[in-house]
Amino acid sequence: MKKIAIQGGLGAYHEIAARDYFEGEELEIVPCLTFRDIFAEAKKDPSLIGVMAIENTIAGGLLQNHDLLKMNDLQIAGEYKLRISHSLAVLPRQSPEDIREVMSHPMALMQCEEYLDTLPDIKIVEHEDTALAAKEIRDRGLKGTAAICSSLAAEIYGLEVLASEIETNKRNFTRFLILAQGDTLKELQKNNHISKSSLVFVLPHKEGSLSQVLSVLSFYGINLTRIQSLPIVGREWEYQFYIDLTFADYDRYRQSIDAIMPLISDLKILGEYRKGKQTIEE
Repeated sequence: MKKIAIQGGLGAYHEIAARDYFEGEELEIVPCLTFRDIFAEAKKDPSLIGVMAIENTIAGGLLQNHDLLKMNDLQIAGEYKLRISHSLAVLPRQSPEDIREVMSHPMALMQCEEYLDTLPDIKIVEHEDTALAAKEIRDRGLKGTAAICSSLAAEIYGLEVLASEIETNKRNFTRFLILAQGDTLKELQKNNHISKSSLVFVLPHKEGSLSQVLSVLSFYGINLTRIQSLPIVGREWEYQFYIDLTFADYDRYRQSIDAIMPLISDLKILGEYRKGKQTIEE
């Protein structure tokens, strides 16, 4: 059995991503209130696997999670791109006319604004997690209150789904990282064709430093799929760069890393893994 730490309550989208990625396997889900708690749990149990969102096609990158990767020992062992589909869920035997309040994570509320505009005189309440909003409705018996959550969360907490796929943009995907360390990392990478990597490094504060690195990567046939800059605390106007690379030839990729070493500092390879697929065609 694999032990999987997720951010959020049971039924959160993190759990859906974990069960999809490890389809057919027996899992023990460990809910964590925050992303930082995933790494804390992994320090107590080195065999633990983490599942953590890193970016969304609508909201962009989760910047704090980049630093968590850099500052901790868990490495990226894989990725999964999940289509996010929101449901409106209530206690049984209620109708849309009974709803006076809708609660969910701020991101989910934002992603369902057009649908919420169709509900008259509704109070919007922000919650720390989509699944935990559903749990609170169940635990407190909140009539007249609906949660925006996954259909899995509605099922787990005994809520009735009044409306499905209420997100405004149907091409709403979140990319989740599969995180591990030690022997567990090696096991997940076994027989897994590595075609992607994630790095973080610092560039000298001078003209053309980034373009030099990109030119070297291009020469070796390495594709840059994402770049995210974050400020370096205590070093004003200097930045660290998080990049994702894809490649067909692992040896050429490793040669490219050696080639950029004189141009960068503080390199950390956050993970080498197989490029993930989306749940529907891109």
